[in-house]
Amino acid sequence: MLKSTFVPILSTFPTKPKKLPTKFPWLTIITNTYTQSPQPVHQNASLTTPPPLHQHHHPPTSAYIHLPFCRKRCHYCDFPIVALGSTNPTDNDPRISNYIELLQREIVSTRSDFDTIPPLETVFFGGGTPSLVSPRMVLSILDTLRVKFGVCEGAEISMEMDPGTFDGRKVKDLMGMGVNRVSLGVQAFQEELLKSCGRAHGVKEVYEAIEILRSCGVENWSVDLISSLPLQTPQMWEESLRLTIEARPKHVSVYDLQVEQGTKFGALYTPGEFPLPCETQSAEFYRMASRMLTDVGYRHYEISSYCEDGYECKHNYTYWKNKPFYGFGLGSASYLNGLRFSRPRKMKEYMGYVENLENGVVNYCGNNLVDAKDLAVDIVMLSLRTSRGLDLRSFAEAFGGSLVHSLCKVYQPYIESGHVVCLDEEQRAMTADEFNTLFLNEDEIAKGLSYIRLSDPDGFLLSNELISLAFRVIDP
Repeated sequence: MLKSTFVPILSTFPTKPKKLPTKFPWLTIITNTYTQSPQPVHQNASLTTPPPLHQHHHPPTSAYIHLPFCRKRCHYCDFPIVALGSTNPTDNDPRISNYIELLQREIVSTRSDFDTIPPLETVFFGGGTPSLVSPRMVLSILDTLRVKFGVCEGAEISMEMDPGTFDGRKVKDLMGMGVNRVSLGVQAFQEELLKSCGRAHGVKEVYEAIEILRSCGVENWSVDLISSLPLQTPQMWEESLRLTIEARPKHVSVYDLQVEQGTKFGALYTPGEFPLPCETQSAEFYRMASRMLTDVGYRHYEISSYCEDGYECKHNYTYWKNKPFYGFGLGSASYLNGLRFSRPRKMKEYMGYVENLENGVVNYCGNNLVDAKDLAVDIVMLSLRTSRGLDLRSFAEAFGGSLVHSLCKVYQPYIESGHVVCLDEEQRAMTADEFNTLFLNEDEIAKGLSYIRLSDPDGFLLSNELISLAFRVIDP
């Protein structure tokens, strides 16, 4: 799921395994959920006229569904979850059935101020451990989405699944309902690391899960790995990457551990201090992943994501392209009409939120007034996470050529050092001398430059600093 407590400036790496919807600084929890007019996430009153960029007013075609159930809470996790215990639950577990009913009520009661409602192109079941929920209940959610919004034929329907929580029959049932992409939460291939993280599975279950996915014919599946774990050595990390490559998933997500307050790791460890690796060691883990995965043909298309050609996670691209999306369920986040907001993280408050939604006293559709600076910041931050980078021509059309020139000026030393790459209209990487010649004339910058992106891996490793520089240019 998306992580709502992401640091104010984008960290070098995303926050944890799995979940993409809540790892951004703009996803703050609404403290007064039931007001008629929720507060917008950003409030820069100095610029109120939105730019000529209306993508954020389009109706969403993606939905994130939060299924919060886990067997136990992992030691690094601060997501909103419901721990069920060591045994896999049954259909009759009221903690699950009552929640699914509540979730469906939220979907049904969601208002739309759009003239047309296009069918969903992506659905992502995150958690938690969604594979603990029975196929019958997953189908009931999908049916509710189909009735409310429609779901495209061939839509990407992803589900996070943990080793030890599914068998072949469950996978085949889910595939029959339309689930066609699996994100497998492996995290590590070393028994001692899995135990130290508080994971509910072991290495044996990892291999069993991989074999089940293969035998069931799941083509589009991903492996999640965590680096910079306590006592993790370069040899361990190399082994996890090598064994992942041998398993040949279509997609690999690599996350650097971030120690969160309120977690067991937060009570035990201080970032950068033993037994956690120092910043230099974490950077080497990142470089090793980039080198090993790209050497065997995976494309590093996003700061933490690798894939074979054609197997990018379409749902996550919704976030990177700053497109609107629905979020449903405990603690989930949405982006509608330029407003980003999250549901309550506690079950009782979430129940109250759904009741107020049904009674028409929750308005999250916004007033269509989007602060131009905030939108520019979001676009830069999200675009620079990707290998494609920032489309300077579209950005200039929306926010003006002078802002593009200012961004290029602040990035000039990093272009010369190779941390920022400039691309011309033919997507050719320009030399620093070519850039410096263009930079002498603001009009030539607009004509000659097409994209800027961060280099892999060294530019990505400086993403925190580079994106913060852009923030200061956009909103000094």
